[in-house]
Amino acid sequence: MQDYQDLQQQLANAGYIAEDSLAMALALARTMKRPLLLEGEAGVGKTEIAKVLAAILDTRLIRLQCYEGLDAGTTLYEWNYQRQLLAIKAHEKDDASAEQIEKQIFSEAYLLRRPLLEAISQDTPPVLLIDEIDRADEEFEAFLLEILSDFQITIPELGTIAATSVPHVVLTSNGTRTLSDALRRRCLYNYVDYPDEAKELAILRAHQPDGDADLLGHVVRFVQALRKEDLEKTPGIAETLDWAAALIGMDFKRLDSDPQALQASLICLLKTERDQKAVAPEVTRRLLGKVA
Repeated sequence: MQDYQDLQQQLANAGYIAEDSLAMALALARTMKRPLLLEGEAGVGKTEIAKVLAAILDTRLIRLQCYEGLDAGTTLYEWNYQRQLLAIKAHEKDDASAEQIEKQIFSEAYLLRRPLLEAISQDTPPVLLIDEIDRADEEFEAFLLEILSDFQITIPELGTIAATSVPHVVLTSNGTRTLSDALRRRCLYNYVDYPDEAKELAILRAHQPDGDADLLGHVVRFVQALRKEDLEKTPGIAETLDWAAALIGMDFKRLDSDPQALQASLICLLKTERDQKAVAPEVTRRLLGKVA
């Protein structure tokens, strides 16, 4: 199937190095118009996939960030009550009936579209990113499943609004809770893991094409070794990119050229107090021994 290889190359050109399985999943999701569920640890680049996909398709990215307590109303639409009140006051001077006023203020002109309604209202299919679906509760997951099945939304005052175009839907999950079998059946699926050394180096080179090859290799091997330590928050790809950019900005040629500055720079990788204390200078020296 040539399509997935073309897509894989487009992703690479945009700075995202995708394995065959991920590129195939993205290609099939587009062809079959099915949502794609991406699961994996935080920081492995799941959200970035949706951003890059929107960029290479030259379309809008519409993001719905999930959280505990998220409900249907927040994600579909709201009425602009302030504008409605102003309109009612303005019509008090008219001879319009209550029915006429109601018909006017409950029109699309007073409708505030939230992510799900916005996503199905685009002439060009957008990328709809439903981020961290595992943070929402099971009731919202069931509601979302209905939306993804029909791609239409009923507004009591306006009727049923069918999708103008079917969005490219990407759901992400960090695995904080088990998702329903029904949602998994509705979606295509890919597990996104931390990259191996070769892939992470390719990602780094894509983002730092002028960076010193030896330094970039040392950065990747250090981070790969660091991920095996007992950390509260394992550094992801974004942290690797930040650290490499910081070292290049400080004109590092070798990781061991300035131990004190190197230790201080680990704030790019270690994002909790416990982890910063755990990776003391002696730990850094031990990890450096695995780099060369």
